[in-house]
Amino acid sequence: MANIKSQKKRVLTNAKARERNMAVKSEIKTALNKTEAAIAEGDAAAADEAARQAGRLLDRAVAKGAIHKNQAANRKSGIARRIAQMDR
Repeated sequence: MANIKSQKKRVLTNAKARERNMAVKSEIKTALNKTEAAIAEGDAAAADEAARQAGRLLDRAVAKGAIHKNQAANRKSGIARRIAQMDR
């Protein structure tokens, strides 16, 4: 560990942020998996609702700085594309 007091504090802060980011990312993965499961079942209504929930979580993760805004946009568009293909 560092000898400088501010760096010791920074190490602790980084550890907290890492835990928070991992929790947010885990929540996103769960929401995306629920969406994929609904798409696989062919349930359009459930897939739409799950996609909306996943979109909210992705937007919140961007606001918190856990993921990049382009990654969130790519994931949301990917879900929307798969749902659109399912409806055909």
